Amino acid sequence: MGKHVVILGAGTGGTLAANRLRRVLDADVQISVVDQDDDHVYQPGLLFLPFGLATVDELVRPRPRQLRGAIGYHRSAVDHVDVERHRVFLDDGTLLRYDVLVVATGARLVPEETEGLTGPGWRRSVHTFYDLPGAVALADVLRAFDGGELVVNVADLPIKCPVAPLEFCFLADWYFRERGIRDDVRLVYATPLDAAFTKPVAAHALAGLLEEKGVELVTEFNLGAVDADGEGGRLVSYDEREIEFDLAVVVPAHGGASYVDRSPGLGDALGFVPADPHTLVSTVSQDVFVIGDAAAVPTSKAGSVTHFEGEVLTRNVARRLAGEPPDAAFDGHTNCFIESGFGKALLIDFNYDTEPVPGHFPGRVGLPLLKQSRLNHLGKLIFAWLYWHVLLPGREVPGVPTAMPVTGKRFPVEEGS
Repeated sequence: MGKHVVILGAGTGGTLAANRLRRVLDADVQISVVDQDDDHVYQPGLLFLPFGLATVDELVRPRPRQLRGAIGYHRSAVDHVDVERHRVFLDDGTLLRYDVLVVATGARLVPEETEGLTGPGWRRSVHTFYDLPGAVALADVLRAFDGGELVVNVADLPIKCPVAPLEFCFLADWYFRERGIRDDVRLVYATPLDAAFTKPVAAHALAGLLEEKGVELVTEFNLGAVDADGEGGRLVSYDEREIEFDLAVVVPAHGGASYVDRSPGLGDALGFVPADPHTLVSTVSQDVFVIGDAAAVPTSKAGSVTHFEGEVLTRNVARRLAGEPPDAAFDGHTNCFIESGFGKALLIDFNYDTEPVPGHFPGRVGLPLLKQSRLNHLGKLIFAWLYWHVLLPGREVPGVPTAMPVTGKRFPVEEGS
């Protein structure tokens, strides 16, 4: 009887992993993908919905259609995983036995964990663009917004796409200028970080861009509570600082899929799955792998990371099925376009050991790094096509290597060198 690979989650990571594995594994290896719904949402596009730059129809496609032939698809939520016995229990009563399990169930929003966030002001004066219903509702609110205090707040870390809240600020500046009411809007960006971003060189550049666009930066703001009704309210930090708002756009705290908490030993305190950062083999079992936002590894939760992880994960699942040791080849490569408004964007490229620096990508000639350009904006738009037609099918992006390229980057000179 052939072996069985079970993949939990049919989002970015689960889909591209299934398609890559189907291409390289023998036909007698069964591949089953499980998800609780059939709607595959292009999550980077959620940023554009509130500003009228995308439509729901452009962002949502059926999950099963993104999978190659000879891949099984099962629609059900997961109840729990029995790691010791290699079994997955689904909500609909199905029991799946596996030889290799791939956890690809991403991150979920847990707004209820912040006091008052889902209170009377939720979906009225307090919104989010981090899920499809929220982004659609926020579009209506922004169209009617004619001035006042707009606060963009990251409640806690980690979050999906760490640059998206900054992008929202930049696009809001553009949006209100286009409408001729920018002088009537106070834009504030409040983050739990001690800077605009986690990496120093990029943080300096992004803080400068916030200042240039008149966005007030509030750092080390750890959201403790939201006091709001339909007319506005205030965000209160754990150290009792307050930010008043007429409209708050909050990125809620994130956690792993709920079944992880019900699966002994599988996840950490947040419900993410710890794994070796270079092999993507989980710390709980050599037969459990993790990819994408579900992984507790020290890199960004971003679509590009998931794509770059895909090659290494595919190779290591195949090696595990063949009884061979894993290849420690993933370097944490992350590549993100940062939309800055007015038809421009920045690009950052980094990995576990190297922070974002200026230069060009992927070589000496290419897209400019840490610099606004129309070319980067076009790259951001083209990425949507690449997502559906290259990344999800499990193909390589021409000219973009899995490992972070060094050529073309301008690294800072260390003192004494």
